[in-house]
Order: sequence, then C-alpha cells, then structure tokens
Amino acid sequence: MILLIGALFGFFSVAFGAYSEHGLRPVVSEEEFRMLMTAIRYNQVNSVIIGVIGLILLVPNGFPRVPLLKWSGILFIIGTVLFSFSIYLSVGLQIPSLVYVTPVGGITLMLSWLLLAVAAFEAVRMKKDSQ
Repeated sequence: MILLIGALFGFFSVAFGAYSEHGLRPVVSEEEFRMLMTAIRYNQVNSVIIGVIGLILLVPNGFPRVPLLKWSGILFIIGTVLFSFSIYLSVGLQIPSLVYVTPVGGITLMLSWLLLAVAAFEAVRMKKDSQ
C-alpha cells in the first residue's frame, strides 16, 4: 500500500505541477506560485522516498524487517498530505487559512526522516548481529 500511495503522490505532483504552471500561474500571486512550487518539490521528493520504502517492504529478504521503516513510510505519507496538499488546497481553493496546517506537515516530515534514520540504524545492527 505504501508503494501505491508513493506512486499516486508522484503522479499527483507532476499533474499538479503542470496545472500550476499552465493554469494557476497567470491567476495567482508570485508568492502563491512560489509556495506551490515548494509544495510540488517536497511532494516529488517525498513520493520517491515513500516509493522506495514501499519497495523495500515488499522485498522478502532484501532488508531486515524493521517495524520503524513502515512507520517512517506512514509518517512520510501523513507529512506530505499535511505539507504539500495544504498548500495545494490553500492556493487552489483560495482558502489562505489552510497554510496553518503546513508547519505541522513540515514537522511530521522531519520526524519521518529521523524515524527513517533510526530504522536504518536498527537494520544495520540487525544485519550485523545475524552475521
């Protein structure tokens, strides 16, 4: 499921990037457009990492089974929704107050990266212990 969501987020980042560039750029302020481009950039990077986590979770013996890895993927999904999608909706639907959710998404993404680092540390330790 994590891989599927990562792929859909990747699709959405490209589709919304094109829509922003060709449909919204002429009608939004330069600041709103900059915000959209930031959201799209984060969405794209997070889509890749979510997809990689999803792939790792699907490979039977390629990576030690570390539960934190799955939780990191889940937090990346939540963080991406809170960060990027709050900006998309704020600008696209002209609901400026939605950007107050964006920092919560940013903090969630930072936690995702930290959890991924802890999961990697655990996986390396488990691999080392099994040798």
